[in-house]
Amino acid sequence: MSPYTDEHWMTMALSLAQEAGALGEVPVGAVLVSDDAILGRGFNRSISSCDPTAHAEILALRDAGHRLGNHRIVGATLYVTLEPCVMCAGALVHARIKRLVFAASEPKAGAICSQCAVLDMPHLNHQVLWEKGVCADAASQQLSDFFRVRRAAKKALKAQDG
Repeated sequence: MSPYTDEHWMTMALSLAQEAGALGEVPVGAVLVSDDAILGRGFNRSISSCDPTAHAEILALRDAGHRLGNHRIVGATLYVTLEPCVMCAGALVHARIKRLVFAASEPKAGAICSQCAVLDMPHLNHQVLWEKGVCADAASQQLSDFFRVRRAAKKALKAQDG
């Protein structure tokens, strides 16, 4: 039995999300874990890297793949602060991730249970188990705070120009 809980790992993902927010990126963080060891980490970098695929989940998968020397990351659990999009859900299947744990739901683009159920499609060649809601309040607050500050800055800039 692991001494670490889902909350432990999600707290690490929330810390990575905070790093993303500090850089002006949407605050999403991800930690990929197997056998109580971190295989990969990532936080959103789409804006700063000018890369639409630089989502936290993808970067954590890339980190793990490089460390392991393999594109398959069998048996691992990905902890991410926001429900993955279609692209990220597909990447989890291709990487053969065993389990996904996410904090906050994404009502606009969530591809696990909010807008569609990519991981539950029976025709896929790999099934990823998933769980939602671990540290959801903290993740939701982090996102709300980020967008509130962002909207206020835009409003101030607009008032200054107008």
